[in-house]
Amino acid sequence: MGGITPFTATDYPGKLAAVVFVQGCPWQCGYCHNPHLQMRLHKSPLQWSKVVSLLEKRVGLIDAVVFSGGEPTLDPALGSAMRDVRKLGFQIGLHTSGSYPQRLAELLPQVDWVALDIKAPFDQYEKVTSVADSGLQARACVEAILAAGVGYEFRTTVHPLLLNEDEILEMARGLADMGVKNYALQAFRAQGCKTKDLKATALAGYPGEGLLQQVSAMFERFSYRPA
Repeated sequence: MGGITPFTATDYPGKLAAVVFVQGCPWQCGYCHNPHLQMRLHKSPLQWSKVVSLLEKRVGLIDAVVFSGGEPTLDPALGSAMRDVRKLGFQIGLHTSGSYPQRLAELLPQVDWVALDIKAPFDQYEKVTSVADSGLQARACVEAILAAGVGYEFRTTVHPLLLNEDEILEMARGLADMGVKNYALQAFRAQGCKTKDLKATALAGYPGEGLLQQVSAMFERFSYRPA
């Protein structure tokens, strides 16, 4: 485990939660706000037994535990950790980039709510993740979540160097055509990001209000989160 946030009101909709961060991610997204969690370490910085001890003290104070990262589905012990959390009476949330569709599908029966990052149109994923064919994995994760019937939010961090407005529209249309009902766009935030050109780019007027209105019309639930 890479760390824990004992209390948050923003990482699981409508719930007070703790967030457990899993170390390691196979993708190298330039806007990542947790780049220190990208490398998978041989020795965990935080032992799971200590996390459980902390969570035991949060019983009655929070509703849920969210597993985030890094990429939590990378960890083969995640299913066991979820079962430990369930025994304490917490609901389970999951934040995932969509790197491991088979592992995600295996975990979804244990999950109450999942947030999936959508990086780009599926055929353009590599320019964000720096990993070939990563869009195929992400698309499979979308399909798995929709088939599972679990509560979800799909969301995209937008930056003009990575996605122009036409590409955002293409991406949104593709998701709507797949049956996605709940989608969010969130503006790039420089906090934690180590990519200089992303941080140096002017963002005023992006994305435009007209684009946001077009995207909003495609989904039953849509939200835009400014920086």
